[in-house]
Amino acid sequence: MALSLRRAPRLPADVRAAVGLGPGERVLTWAPVLVGAGPGVAGEPSGTTLVATNHALYAVGAAGERSLTRPWHEVDSGSWSAELTQLTVTWIDGTRPSQWVLGDTTLLPETLRERVQASVVLTQKIELGPRRTARAVIRQDLGRGGLVEQVVLGRGVRADDPEVAAATAAALAYLREQVGLS
Repeated sequence: MALSLRRAPRLPADVRAAVGLGPGERVLTWAPVLVGAGPGVAGEPSGTTLVATNHALYAVGAAGERSLTRPWHEVDSGSWSAELTQLTVTWIDGTRPSQWVLGDTTLLPETLRERVQASVVLTQKIELGPRRTARAVIRQDLGRGGLVEQVVLGRGVRADDPEVAAATAAALAYLREQVGLS
């Protein structure tokens, strides 16, 4: 693999304006979203641009509208399919995962991983019985600097189960104590 010293292309001015960078926010990487892409197929630009900043992940449509603005602490995880050149992002709130075909020359998968890891302050896995787990997490809002408490339930685990509620409350109390929030 050859290392190129050429600068990456600049984010188009209209996309930068649509993102509306906040104080201290800077663009880390960006990529046009492709359509019609697949193994061995370059694909055509869809008009949407995915932008990763040090604070959040944005999607800006062809008309200059923001169709996505999610701070990093709202990202649960991401996965990259090199074969499909597809980035999939799952969200803490359990909404449907987002998927984008980006091409194979993007740094977005690496940036996503680094930003999500940077937002995690402390985490604890909660065992709830056979094949039932949850996670209690303290994360930092990278844009505002505050700490955020989160509970991520595993598959088949219900938040309204009193046993789950008690276990997650105890785990969050322990994490709060560890980071000096109690």
